[in-house]
Amino acid sequence: MASRAVWKGHLQVAELSCGVALHAAASTSERVSFNILNRKTGNRVQRQYVDEETEKPVERDDIVKGYELGSGQYVILEPDEIADAVPQADKTLRIEAFLTCPEIETVYFDKPYHVAPSDAVSESAFAVIREGMRAKNVAAIARTVLFRRVRTVLLRAQGPGLIANTLNFDYEVRSAQDAFTEVPDIGIKGEMLDLAKYIIETKKGEFHPSDYDDRYDAALAELVKAKMEGRALKPATPKPKAKVVDLMEALRRSAEASGKSKPAASAKTAATRAPPKTAPRKKAG
Repeated sequence: MASRAVWKGHLQVAELSCGVALHAAASTSERVSFNILNRKTGNRVQRQYVDEETEKPVERDDIVKGYELGSGQYVILEPDEIADAVPQADKTLRIEAFLTCPEIETVYFDKPYHVAPSDAVSESAFAVIREGMRAKNVAAIARTVLFRRVRTVLLRAQGPGLIANTLNFDYEVRSAQDAFTEVPDIGIKGEMLDLAKYIIETKKGEFHPSDYDDRYDAALAELVKAKMEGRALKPATPKPKAKVVDLMEALRRSAEASGKSKPAASAKTAATRAPPKTAPRKKAG
């Protein structure tokens, strides 16, 4: 049974256009979910907005959005004012450019969608766009209004359809430089580098999503099942803390754990440290 489309419109590149439907490619609906209850009565509780000053409940019709200017000062925005200000949706996903996939950093990826033709009439035009992209090995950048917001979308050919990823805006993505500014520039060579490369080589594999389960969700499901059956669950045993060992010794142990012979040690064993680009911050205390 085909999934229900969350958006329908047209995909357009130059003068070529076809009807398309977006289907959510990921969902959290299968996760274990809970209701919030009153412990004393067992009844579900409801959320309610309360005035911060008067502590009285506020009716839905009296709730408006406000932009804070300063302490206690707000610009009030009515629903119709917001509706008039935002871009109007014309249900058209316009392709603005084609580019190679590596040109988009994955940090910009937001939500994934499956894109399929919305009707039989659109199938041929859809196939032309899809196969053209596949033949040139490119992705497409498109823009449209999705769910009341202008969104940038990355499109890629996959199987008989397209995969779409809405993209975060530049102002939403934090600079990696802010996180890495105090990371020292350490050069690794000799036996340390040889051992690291050897461990990576022995750990090569393929990504199969089904191999990785959601342990948190599985644990919650087992807890619910145990409560229903009236049995107690043994608390999870924490993993023993790893002993602090020398970096070189840790690399050697890791190589030995692979079950294969270690690579020959290099004539030199060293980890050269270049001076950090910025002085590290002093630790508090």
